[in-house]
Amino acid sequence: MSENTYKASGVDLELYEQAMQRLPALMKRTHTPRVMPLADAFAGLFRLNASSIPEKRSYDDPVLVSGTDGVGTKIKVAQRVGKFNTVGIDLVAMSVNDCLCLGAEPLFFLDYLALGKDDPDLIAQLVEGVSDGCAACGAALMGGETAIMPDLYAPGDFDLAGFCVGVVERTKIVDGSAIRPGDVVIGLPSSGFHSNGYSLVRRVVFEQAGLAIDQHIEELGTTVGAALLEPTILYVKPVLELISRFGVRTGISGLAHITGGGLIDNTVRILPEGVRLVFDRSSWTIPPLFRWLQELGKIDTEEMYKVFNMGIGFCVIVRPEIADSVVSDLRQKGISAAMIGRAESGTKGAEYGSLVNA
Repeated sequence: MSENTYKASGVDLELYEQAMQRLPALMKRTHTPRVMPLADAFAGLFRLNASSIPEKRSYDDPVLVSGTDGVGTKIKVAQRVGKFNTVGIDLVAMSVNDCLCLGAEPLFFLDYLALGKDDPDLIAQLVEGVSDGCAACGAALMGGETAIMPDLYAPGDFDLAGFCVGVVERTKIVDGSAIRPGDVVIGLPSSGFHSNGYSLVRRVVFEQAGLAIDQHIEELGTTVGAALLEPTILYVKPVLELISRFGVRTGISGLAHITGGGLIDNTVRILPEGVRLVFDRSSWTIPPLFRWLQELGKIDTEEMYKVFNMGIGFCVIVRPEIADSVVSDLRQKGISAAMIGRAESGTKGAEYGSLVNA
């Protein structure tokens, strides 16, 4: 009998099949009426316009919106904790929140998981998180790929990537071109670092400070691991409700997902020429997590604002006459939104200043 088998090379097809048998239920719980049943297919089928599904609208001139992202080195924290069902939520949120910046409703999601060895429990936990994220924002988990690649990944190592497809009516695309001087920037709070800056976080927390993953941090009221694994917020439902209520261009003029690069880099990219944004750092409270990390690592303030979201995970730019109503609407939903900036005439860009005289 030859010793040259797939299993001897590091891929156990029996374990792989065990893992795959646990995934269909996690996918099915996310399926909307637009998903067409298809057993054992090589791809998924999704109905965009379906007049027979009253709870799902059809589109006159639909534009598909796509986005892809990963979780980054936050997965190294998950490995330290031994908890893997939250980074899947991060995976969904990073792509879905990006598509939301164009006003898109998420339709479906695909994931890609690469591991160094077969591990049915790990795979199930990761996909459980993806399923939870999809269910929370109304996206169908249509499928994905699980790749076992020994030698490329060490045993216990893995990586995640995700792909979102959404849709928006062409006349309702929010691309930032309608932003004009006088518009108000409303910030929606983040839940922490989301999925950005973890190379710096891990350097400070584990390499320099030498903290244990289960160490309780009094000023945070939780352990290191719990604080660092807090998943990214999905902003889909409240933001789409704002778009439905206030409209685009004459109401909501711009949307920005605040990821790596912070407020400045992520809002400048949607500005038209001749418009700049001024943010007031005193207009929102920086969460304790960010202050804790800054003090622990003696990180410069400007570096913090460049790398992290600093407590603002998403921005909605609106006409000044509806700003109060938008903030009120969000707060009624339990979202502690705040007016954090304004648009002015000038060279395209963004800066920190004061809104005292705004």
